[in-house]
Amino acid sequence: MSHHFTPACDFRRPPDQPWRVLAFYGDRLVVGQQDGEVVLPAPRQLAAVAPQLQLGLGRICDHAYCGWLLAHPPELSGGLRLEGLRTLYGHLEEPEFQLAGSALQLLNWAADNRRCGRCGNAMTLEEGERALRCATCNNTVYPRISPAIIVAVTSGRRLLLARSGRFPGRRMFSVIAGYVEAGETLEDCVRREVREEVGLEVRRIRYFGSQAWPFSGSLMVGFTAEHAGGEIRVDEDEILEAGWFPPERLPEIPGKISIARQLIDWFVDQHR
Repeated sequence: MSHHFTPACDFRRPPDQPWRVLAFYGDRLVVGQQDGEVVLPAPRQLAAVAPQLQLGLGRICDHAYCGWLLAHPPELSGGLRLEGLRTLYGHLEEPEFQLAGSALQLLNWAADNRRCGRCGNAMTLEEGERALRCATCNNTVYPRISPAIIVAVTSGRRLLLARSGRFPGRRMFSVIAGYVEAGETLEDCVRREVREEVGLEVRRIRYFGSQAWPFSGSLMVGFTAEHAGGEIRVDEDEILEAGWFPPERLPEIPGKISIARQLIDWFVDQHR
């Protein structure tokens, strides 16, 4: 599938036929199998499933898509199953995988904003706009993202990698990342996060790329930077261990779904 996604301008508008369903229970997606390929179900295959929330999402090629949020584990048949979104990377067609990430983020946003944060009354989906609005006080809430930086810090043929406590029982290392604070530029955030987490100064900060990360509602903005001074001192809060690694002796690193891995692969390619 080589076609791009065209978003709907109205979450309330039901999709045109034929359409497919992105049905989530937690961060697991209902999928099926057809001719050995992972596919998204049609509505008739989910006739017994009652979503607590529906959003019209848009179109890819000749198919329209609807997002469903399920309150309870669905009873599935006909070869349908629940699959973690991370495990579907490389199995769903790329535009559908990207749309699945967007759908998960939008469904969580709508579910988290059922009540107005200003007056406490019910929010409703706007007509003709991708937004929620309170009819009582007119407060309008749009889908929001949390910007975060992620940076590959190098020193010659060495890459800075650090380990947090988020993977119990595993020594998974990755590059430095953190959320952007109010009033902070992306470059300022790079400098602060590296300084806070490992005690180093950096220079020559360059933009690398970006990735929407639906699991935390983030937009990850990737950078490369060079070590400018200081010795590694981990904060022992977010970071438990950090070190410099040459390309031929990397520890366990993230899978290819993430921009963290793209940054690490970039470093390896530079010194292949």
